[in-house]
Amino acid sequence: MAAAADMEILAGGILAALIAGVVVRALIWFRRHTRYRWVQGPFFLLNLIYTRVVWRTTVEGALPREGGAVVVANHSSSIDPFFIQLATDRIVHWMVAREYALNPLLAWAFRITESIPVNRGGIDTAATKMAIRYAQQGDLVGLFPEGRINQTNALLLPGRPGAALIALRARVPAVPCYIRGAPFDGTEWGCFFMMAKTHVKIGKPIDLSAYYDRADQREVQGEITKLFLREIARLAGVEDYPAQLAGKRWAPRFDRQPAASP
Repeated sequence: MAAAADMEILAGGILAALIAGVVVRALIWFRRHTRYRWVQGPFFLLNLIYTRVVWRTTVEGALPREGGAVVVANHSSSIDPFFIQLATDRIVHWMVAREYALNPLLAWAFRITESIPVNRGGIDTAATKMAIRYAQQGDLVGLFPEGRINQTNALLLPGRPGAALIALRARVPAVPCYIRGAPFDGTEWGCFFMMAKTHVKIGKPIDLSAYYDRADQREVQGEITKLFLREIARLAGVEDYPAQLAGKRWAPRFDRQPAASP
């Protein structure tokens, strides 16, 4: 009996060593083929596996490999950044609500992903300056022009000018993206236990250089915001989308059930 128990322990040790070896080799490969730091490698490797297997995510196109840019996308789920991250091998600095970034259970993840905490109410000057600085130094900054998760039947919510302001002041292009089929049940964690079939489509960078000298004009920021929404809608297959801007007192109506994922 003792010999059999010893053999089981030995077999378990060998199996654990093999698994550890596979994991280490995967991390080394991942580190060599991406530009993530070592502390980021395991996090984004897990994201790659989870999004591809559980949410069966496919990606059409890719984010720019070099240079700063502002990434703008539709927002239908709390995990939308996970899907956009599949389109690049470098960090996308997402602007996230400060209460999430300071949550003890989530703070470590936002530090690893180098997210930008932002206050929900009004204009967060410090967060805006940080986003501009990231973009100017050649990094990717991610924002959702809708400003909140879209739980209506509308393709897109009216837009807010934050993404346009950052892109114009940083003097970088914007890259539109459309996410179809992202799981969301109205809670922060429920999507992790849902199966899905998600598709991400990355558009061509939008050259905003003609507007750089008018970055602080609200009318220009509004027009660029509507341009972002139209380009996102075009990726969804909708031409000539009637993009709108959100006023200060605008709020979405939830008198309709969310549309089913196509």
